[in-house]
Amino acid sequence: MTLAPGSRLGPYEIVAPLGAGGMGEVYRARDSRLGREVAVKVLPASFSNDPDRLRRFEQEARAAGILNHPNITAVHDVGTVDGAPYVVTELLEGETLRSRLAGGPLAPRRAIEYSIQIAHGLAAAHEKGIVHRDLKPENLFVTRDGRVKILDFGLAKLTQPEKGGPQTNLPTETAGTEPGIVMGTLGYMSPEQVRGRPADARSDIFSFGAILYEMLSGKRAFHRETAADTMSAILREEPEDLSTTNRQVPPVLDRIIRHCLEKDPEARFHSAHDLAFQLQLPATDEISGAAEPAPALRLRVPALAIVAVVLLIGAALAVLLLRRPRVETVGRPVRFSVPIPPGTTYSPGPVSRGLSISPDGTRLVVEAISNGRRRLFLRPLDSEKFTELEGTLGASAHFWSPDSRFIAFFADGKVKKVPAAGGPAEELCPAFIDWLGTWGRDGTILLSQIPPGEPGIFRVSDRGGAPVRVLGVDPSDPVALLWPQFLPDGRHFLFQALS
Repeated sequence: MTLAPGSRLGPYEIVAPLGAGGMGEVYRARDSRLGREVAVKVLPASFSNDPDRLRRFEQEARAAGILNHPNITAVHDVGTVDGAPYVVTELLEGETLRSRLAGGPLAPRRAIEYSIQIAHGLAAAHEKGIVHRDLKPENLFVTRDGRVKILDFGLAKLTQPEKGGPQTNLPTETAGTEPGIVMGTLGYMSPEQVRGRPADARSDIFSFGAILYEMLSGKRAFHRETAADTMSAILREEPEDLSTTNRQVPPVLDRIIRHCLEKDPEARFHSAHDLAFQLQLPATDEISGAAEPAPALRLRVPALAIVAVVLLIGAALAVLLLRRPRVETVGRPVRFSVPIPPGTTYSPGPVSRGLSISPDGTRLVVEAISNGRRRLFLRPLDSEKFTELEGTLGASAHFWSPDSRFIAFFADGKVKKVPAAGGPAEELCPAFIDWLGTWGRDGTILLSQIPPGEPGIFRVSDRGGAPVRVLGVDPSDPVALLWPQFLPDGRHFLFQALS
């Protein structure tokens, strides 16, 4: 149904067309009862007899109608005229995010400002049991006063069944918004949507990550030449590093995006509330510029002084323990054993502990020997199944990334990293000795290195590159600087100085 200016839908007088898509035609209209201008979306008459398309349209009105949030388009009314259903929403003045991105990437501050608003809108929808399932720049509207509105819940899914009836499964939609097999828009779909599996709030978070990546880089995260290649990229590939397209992007934003774009839904942010909170931290603390190199806190004192300090500390603790009132012991330590991977021999590296738990407390890595060579094996703590990490032959002295996404290790004279979720290992830099390293929250890895004539602590990006010495000693001074370890503030580190 194409409506000419001046025609009416109930109390609404059509003023001008605004646009059209697979879910209907949109018009500027005037509400004669309240004297205000509104937007009216009408399902074309040619599709009115299509039960699937009609159900999607009704779903949009029903889902959006129960939402009341400043970052979600308000629904005023629904109705039917001559068999054609329509929905009335607030009229927005501005442009879609897609139009805004036509001019190139956004400044990091602007991108975060928009993304925080989007996250708040998603959180409100998810709290009502509504998943958008088609989040993309075309469905995000930036008003003239800078407010972001989420549009078009035509593909939304009510995850909470209605009383008195079963939950309705929506039909499917492809990239061009034509009826098809896969629900969503190609390039912004989550891996589970590509596979045709059920989508939940974490699917919206994946789409959100792809949009934020595009806002900062000016490039689509998974766009390829063909639809099949794009779907394969969503399932198996990582987007290009933001540092190659926009060096103004702080590492913390890159980590947030990659946390959103995890292939496994369990590894993503579990709520839009958590996502919004994480985005607000760089919005206030880390967008002004790149973090400065971490200053070192050097601890080097004579051996006798160390002994004296230890004795003083011990005496002080003894006094405190004698004066402290006795308390009942609440419980006893729990001792348990962890079996090594089948068919292997436990063999920690020269300086590592041989096993470690991820910072998020969900996974365990063990160094073990298989077929005569040391390798890294990973298992979830809630499972007994070990998986050998690809490319870790000869691995030693491993350590985790702060976000638990990667394990770094030494092998074959190099520092490497391997995704905890699986995938090939990547070389970061040469390594002259496999002492333990430490991985900071800003993407910096610190290593003890003893290259000829240049002993000291070296820094390298977690994306790789040439190590840069941040702390050294006089080559004539027989001191080794070993085992750097970041402090909780992420800016300082400890190390040992051995004569």
